[in-house]
Amino acid sequence: MSKTKIAIFASGTGSNAKAIIEHSFQANYEVDLIISNKENAGVLNYSEEYDIDAMLIDRETFYEDDILLTFLKDRNIEFIVLAGFLWFIPEYFIAGFSNRILNIHPSLLPKHGGKGMYGLKVHQAVFD
Repeated sequence: MSKTKIAIFASGTGSNAKAIIEHSFQANYEVDLIISNKENAGVLNYSEEYDIDAMLIDRETFYEDDILLTFLKDRNIEFIVLAGFLWFIPEYFIAGFSNRILNIHPSLLPKHGGKGMYGLKVHQAVFD
């Protein structure tokens, strides 16, 4: 039986991505791709460590072109996991993966999202 293929989108160190990858060895899914919008993101180290393909994306491609969506579908990616990905997801992308995107860093959007809102900073902003 083949495993469900997922792609992880992350902008930072990748501690949650690492946990997802390590759990995949005993689960019914595989991390097929790591996508980041930052070339120096720590999450990219895990792509090398676990021999997972990685891809850098730029803002123009992500927001103005559906090439990434086509690429993911051609790769048979079934689910997207947002693990600290700091860009808003465009509507065309949400429609393309309807009910198949999981954000493990949800915040109270749009009030507590965007630049600088990550990790404990989001939680503190909500409490404040």
